[in-house]
Amino acid sequence: MVADVILLTGSPGSGKTTIARSLASGFPTSVHLHTDDFWRAIVSGGIAPYLPASDAQNHTVMTVVQRAAWAYAAGGFVTVVDGIIGPWMLPHFQRPSAHDGLTAPRIHYVVLRASRAESLRRAQARASPDALVDEVPVTELWDQLADLGALESHVIDTTAHGPDETLAAVRRAVSGEQFLLHRG
Repeated sequence: MVADVILLTGSPGSGKTTIARSLASGFPTSVHLHTDDFWRAIVSGGIAPYLPASDAQNHTVMTVVQRAAWAYAAGGFVTVVDGIIGPWMLPHFQRPSAHDGLTAPRIHYVVLRASRAESLRRAQARASPDALVDEVPVTELWDQLADLGALESHVIDTTAHGPDETLAAVRRAVSGEQFLLHRG
């Protein structure tokens, strides 16, 4: 049986990675795919993924992430994908690739969103040397996810949440199938 794929997204500082690790560990068989690792796999010629010139590269990386997620799901692993996945990248996860031969899993799309100021504060407080902490890209990425149109119902406001509250909200959303994407 094909397991679900959970796309856990939000701007830097929204708590994606912390929640994704905890969420994945709550399933008997699961995988946590941290999309930053896929960008770091580019050894030379890579462009920072938040720069406009990185669009083609970012679509390539999302194709690789989608294939990895679907392959794990086909193996029965609930797959939590953690990264900045805006609506503009969802087509990668909503259509099967003709040559991969995999059955499409159910896709949950969960957007964590703290206020702009809180997201910036959290992002700049991170201790990781690889963390994106510069105000301009952090706030620009927040702005890109600020209005999701028809997908706004997929947002969980984490402004006043600690990690435990956010994890509980995400678990409720996934188990209640509230944030499933449906192919048209």
